[in-house]
Amino acid sequence: MPSQLPLDMLIDLAKESTDEAARLLGRLNAERGNAERQLGMLHDYRQDYLERLQQAMTNGMSASDCHNYQRFIGTLDDAIGQQQTVLRQADENLAKGRQYWQQEKRKLNSYDALAQRELRAQAVVESRREQRANDEYSARLVQRQAGMH
Repeated sequence: MPSQLPLDMLIDLAKESTDEAARLLGRLNAERGNAERQLGMLHDYRQDYLERLQQAMTNGMSASDCHNYQRFIGTLDDAIGQQQTVLRQADENLAKGRQYWQQEKRKLNSYDALAQRELRAQAVVESRREQRANDEYSARLVQRQAGMH
C-alpha cells in the first residue's frame, strides 16, 4: 500500500478536527438551549407565583403570608439572575465554539483546495507526458514511412 502523502494526512487530520469541532458545537448549542429553557421555566414560575400572590391578596391574607410570598419571589428573582448569567455564558461559549468550527472548516477547505490544485497540476503533467509520447510515436512513424519510400 503506498504511503500517504503529507497533504492527505493533513486533510484527514483537518477532517477529524472539523468533525470534533462540529460535535462540540452541537453540545454547546444543546447546553445553551437547556439554559434558555430553564430561564423560561423560572420566569413562568415567578409569573405564576405573582398571580397566586395577587389572588391571595384579593381574597385577604396575613402579613406573614404576604411576606413569605415576597421573600420567595425574591428568591426566584435571584435564581433568574443566576440563570441569566448561565445563559450569557452559554451564549459566549456557543459563539466561541462556532468560531472554532469555522476556523477548522476554513483550514479543511484550504487543504482541499491545495489538494485539488495538486491534482490539476498532476493532470497537466500527465497530459503533457502523453502528448510528448504521442508526438514521439508520430515522429517515429513518419520516419519509418519516409525510410520505406
